[in-house]
Amino acid sequence: MRNFVRLAVAAMTAAALCPAAELRAEALDYRVEWKLWHAGDIHLAYKPAPAGSGKLSEAEVTLRTQGFVDDLYSVDNQYTVTFDNELCADSYEFNVKEGSKRRRITTKYQQPKGRASYREQDLVQNKIASRKTIQVPDCVHDELTALAKFRTMSLEPGESVELPISNGKKSVSAKVTRQETETVNTPAGSFDAVRYEIFVFNNVLYRRTGRLFVWLTDDEHRLPVQFQLRLRVYFGTITLQLVSEETL
Repeated sequence: MRNFVRLAVAAMTAAALCPAAELRAEALDYRVEWKLWHAGDIHLAYKPAPAGSGKLSEAEVTLRTQGFVDDLYSVDNQYTVTFDNELCADSYEFNVKEGSKRRRITTKYQQPKGRASYREQDLVQNKIASRKTIQVPDCVHDELTALAKFRTMSLEPGESVELPISNGKKSVSAKVTRQETETVNTPAGSFDAVRYEIFVFNNVLYRRTGRLFVWLTDDEHRLPVQFQLRLRVYFGTITLQLVSEETL
């Protein structure tokens, strides 16, 4: 469950980021649908660093379950990532509240250079549940900034790009492929959007079998209006749709 929740957060947040020259403060809200149920809500607050300040940019995302799903398995997670002007990851903190589980997961990149240090703390038992250090490229993305990077690229239909990505436990090269242009109907309206597939399942970054898709508007803004996680029968399809957008 934790990997599924984290990937939903990562997918939504990452696609909302832009290259340094185009960063803007904005808030995006999404409705999560699972098997015809309103399963939860996702909120993104994005805080770009002032130009020339030398500070890091930050994005913060919350995911909260709703209704029947909340009664079945309550989730109230928060993920915060910091990164530089090149979308190279600096660090992230993932605070997990799922049922009775309480975890704080952190990863620091390039401290020292060429390394990522992962640490998972069990807050209930007050102990370290997992710790790991791995080698990474000099500029590596976490799931969020790696998924963000493709928004800065101009891909032709059928064209793919591969990006270096690490969650602190594993470092891989993940492929993103541009697919079809479709009309997407969401609570925020109807949009002409380009569908992309992001290959992080099937033992790439996650062992779980599944597929991840994102739809970006077919214009210069490239607004992320819909996401789908297509997993095996037990989970089925989880869809995130844009509810509102606000420039802060």
